[in-house]
Amino acid sequence: MTNFEKVSARRSTIDEWSQALAESIGSPGGGAASGVMLAIAYGLTSMVAGYTQVEGGLERECVELRQRAGAGRETALRLADRDAAASKSFGSAFRLERGKQREDAIRDASVEAARASAALGKQGTEAVADLEWLERHGNPALVADVAVACGSLRAAIAGARTNVSFDLGSLTSSGESLADVRERHPVLWETVQELDVVLGRIDRLSGEIEGRATPAG
Repeated sequence: MTNFEKVSARRSTIDEWSQALAESIGSPGGGAASGVMLAIAYGLTSMVAGYTQVEGGLERECVELRQRAGAGRETALRLADRDAAASKSFGSAFRLERGKQREDAIRDASVEAARASAALGKQGTEAVADLEWLERHGNPALVADVAVACGSLRAAIAGARTNVSFDLGSLTSSGESLADVRERHPVLWETVQELDVVLGRIDRLSGEIEGRATPAG
């Protein structure tokens, strides 16, 4: 039987991790799942780059792209585990008895959860340019893999964006207004807007890929 307390996106099997995700324990949850989807996007990016043959300066760019994807995949899994830990703290805070201690714990857990999701989202934004590069220069036989990478990346960033927004909203449970939250956490607030822009960029890229992948007529 799987010990869900020790499940890790970096060390557990896919079966063990997804089984823990299926349990009503909240850790891992949607934020950690976003990290795993980001790792999948990076993995596919690396794979397509490995199958791509270009010359001159493009060859150097392709090698560097693959190196970034490899490092990004490892970072994504670390961020998935960080988010799972933040989710666990968030759930523990809500289980406390009502009172100031509970309000303080929810506030602190909400901020940490928002920071974890923001870090994941910002990490994901770095992958967009590399997928755009592969759309232009990558092995055309693997265009479907680039499409799947875009889908995984979009899911990861959309999840991160929504989690940051929700966690900031949770801060109002202690009596703060949204204006107060925005003033106290401007970077996190702006991250939500930034990730909206990135999602639009991914959608445009996905549309371009779909246009290439769909047979005319």
